[in-house]
Amino acid sequence: MSTAGRSGEVPPRSRRADALRNQQTLLAAAAAVFVTSGVDAPIREIAARAGVGIGTIYRHFPTRADLVVAVYRHQVEACAEAGPTLLANADSPFAALRDWVDLFVDFLVTKHGLANALQSDSGGFDALHAYFLDRLVPVCARLLDAAVDAGEIGPGTQAYELMRGIGNLCAGRDGDPRYDPRRLVELLLRGLRRPRPS
Repeated sequence: MSTAGRSGEVPPRSRRADALRNQQTLLAAAAAVFVTSGVDAPIREIAARAGVGIGTIYRHFPTRADLVVAVYRHQVEACAEAGPTLLANADSPFAALRDWVDLFVDFLVTKHGLANALQSDSGGFDALHAYFLDRLVPVCARLLDAAVDAGEIGPGTQAYELMRGIGNLCAGRDGDPRYDPRRLVELLLRGLRRPRPS
């Protein structure tokens, strides 16, 4: 019989795995709330969505800036990991690119409030921005290359310029219900698409 079985205690490795899983659930809930309500959303809204108490959030993330940075990193990783998965499972490379851009737009909505959440820590913001570029530009480039190789889009679009263009479209949102960046991002993607042969 194992030590855990005799004492009834959960082994430390299992506790760490549970804590990590709980933290990932909390970050996913916070990201979803930030997308719909912004980074200034009440902590109780995040706690309710995650199914935890407010104290649990503050135990993991003592300040709002800590939470926003953690969500930012969580979303960067989710976007980076999604690229290859989407490429492997989508009907076409262009469909994978479109699905990835949807995730990227969600991320940008959260990122928009990041500078305000970090306030005077411009060095921290710069480091996060460099991390974002290092992780996501190669993923976008791979999706673009696959779509070019499949003949779905023409060559010449750089990942950085596409991401920057999408970012500029999303920056105009600023809580204006009359402005839908997703519609314009969709128009941008359609502009990349090569016409299908008749």
